Amino acid sequence: MVRYINVKSKSRIEFIDITETVQEVVKEAGVMKGICYLYVPHTTAGITINEGADPSVQRDIQNALSRLIPHEMNYHHREGNADAHIKSTLVGTSVNVIVDEGRLLLGTWQAIFFCEFDGPRHRRIAVEFV
Repeated sequence: MVRYINVKSKSRIEFIDITETVQEVVKEAGVMKGICYLYVPHTTAGITINEGADPSVQRDIQNALSRLIPHEMNYHHREGNADAHIKSTLVGTSVNVIVDEGRLLLGTWQAIFFCEFDGPRHRRIAVEFV
């Protein structure tokens, strides 16, 4: 059964730590062992796992992506969000996390981030277990 996590971004580009929310979904589902599959069904957003202890890491990633793929450029897509589509493609729209003994198997400093590239918006993340 697919479950959903709702997220509301506040900025055009924003990384939102959803680790604890995902862990709650694991707990509510009663999953003790398996794979937690997270999927973002949006073309201008993504999901990643990276350091969650130091917020400057997320800012550095956002800044690097914005330098590589600037918001204003001579894009053919005229909705004004071509950069968000490209950033979503580079970051990706899914991650898998092992669940062991009812807990997400993440490294000491790792966290799961929903990556908004065209906010603010209401978004959702699909969660499925294998």
